[in-house]
Amino acid sequence: MSNRRIALVVLLALVALVYAGNRSWSAPDRPPLLLAHRGMAQTFGFDGLTGDTCTAERIHPPEHRYLENTLASIRAAFSAGADMVEFDVQVTKDDRIAVFHDHLLECRTDGTGRVRDHTLAELRRLDVGHGYTADGGRTFPFRGKGVGLMPSLEEVLAAFPERELLLHIKSDDPADGEKVAAALTPERRAEVTVYGGDAAVAAYAARAPGARVASRAVMERCGLRYLATGWTGLVPAACENIQLHLPESYARWLWGWPHKFVERMRAHGTRVVLVAGDGGWSEGFDTPADLERLPPDYAGAVWTNRIDVVAPRLR
Repeated sequence: MSNRRIALVVLLALVALVYAGNRSWSAPDRPPLLLAHRGMAQTFGFDGLTGDTCTAERIHPPEHRYLENTLASIRAAFSAGADMVEFDVQVTKDDRIAVFHDHLLECRTDGTGRVRDHTLAELRRLDVGHGYTADGGRTFPFRGKGVGLMPSLEEVLAAFPERELLLHIKSDDPADGEKVAAALTPERRAEVTVYGGDAAVAAYAARAPGARVASRAVMERCGLRYLATGWTGLVPAACENIQLHLPESYARWLWGWPHKFVERMRAHGTRVVLVAGDGGWSEGFDTPADLERLPPDYAGAVWTNRIDVVAPRLR
């Protein structure tokens, strides 16, 4: 056999081995983990969305009574079937940690200015349902119903002991990451995943070694290294004990997607969360039509804004 034929046979054998080693032949026998974004929340359209859009002013006609980032919202999400609930935190003027999404108060509440310029006691007096409207401002179905509903991080942790939580630090300030780390006991760090800006998450991870984290830098580091080595079946150290928020538009390019990839990451302490679209605006699998795009027998985590719609179908 000529050298050229030998080289071709070796190349074809290598390709076959890589293909076989990364082929998802079978799915694990377990249901997907359901991650409820913002608990049970009012949803809104993503068309034309920008970083300055006030989403409370463009909600869909309400189908339930819950407001995001409240104790009632988180409790309702768990009751509806969520395995994990995401919520947002901000550091206040008096160095407390409030559970709230926006940096500014004007969009959702009857307050003004930055969250960080108010004490927790001042924030509690606000109406967190003040600004929600589904008809361009003609009616405000939640106005007056959200007074006193902004909780602190401590209250959320106390209300949901031993439940899986995803905590979003809504800043990129390292000091905020350190404050969150100080607020979590070592035991709770095992149940709370933290994500947010690169610097804030890095500061949190430095104060909470071994805790599961996610940030753009963390996920890109894992993804790029896995693309380079994943064909061999090896999982790089950058992919150990983190959380990957993986947009569905990119997922199919990963070695072993879906089942083998999810199981490889799981074996290294990493949770794979599939996000709808390209991951730009926290799009989720929110409708029966969305669920049809999930890989058959998918056993990773699913990001959803409508746990009440999704859980009955995936369970």
